Amino acid sequence: MTFTQKNIWYFDKPGEANTPDATRFAIERAKELRINMIIVASTSGSTAETFFAAMKGTGLTLVVVSHVMGFAKPGEWEFSKETADRLRGQGVKIVTGTHALSGLERAISRSPKIGGGSRSEAIAESLRRTVSVGLKVAVECVLIAADQGAIGISDEVIAVGGTATGADTVCVIKPAHTSNFFDLQVREIVAMPRNR
Repeated sequence: MTFTQKNIWYFDKPGEANTPDATRFAIERAKELRINMIIVASTSGSTAETFFAAMKGTGLTLVVVSHVMGFAKPGEWEFSKETADRLRGQGVKIVTGTHALSGLERAISRSPKIGGGSRSEAIAESLRRTVSVGLKVAVECVLIAADQGAIGISDEVIAVGGTATGADTVCVIKPAHTSNFFDLQVREIVAMPRNR
């Protein structure tokens, strides 16, 4: 029987304060596993900027996944346009797509006329509640990036998510498209909040 021993880091609590350490852990694990791509969730662009600065000179590729247009307010994108322009000018891919684990089904579940839960939202809630909000975010970002063609599905990626703001969950994922969700594999949890 063979096995591999690796470090897993646990944050005392979720949140933005963990972003610098999550950044470091993501880069270290990417180098250790010879993974060349880090997928990062970023709502405003702040977390994307933190990762971009830390990844300079590493040879790693950064893909940023943002909230979809209208997520917080109809017709508006929460990501800073100036930050987006600056990052794109440096070769960073910024992906914005419909949320794979809610999307249209959220409109149905929130509707006073229809209501009820959806299977996609049940999957999302299971990831949030049993592991961490950041894991749900990381998984969803990988699905969105794969569906948009920003990443391939044959190589592992480092995926980073967080709870509300910042980054607090880092994992290694074998990607899949949303239509093949059950082919996606979370292969390693690198860091996560111990308490939620």
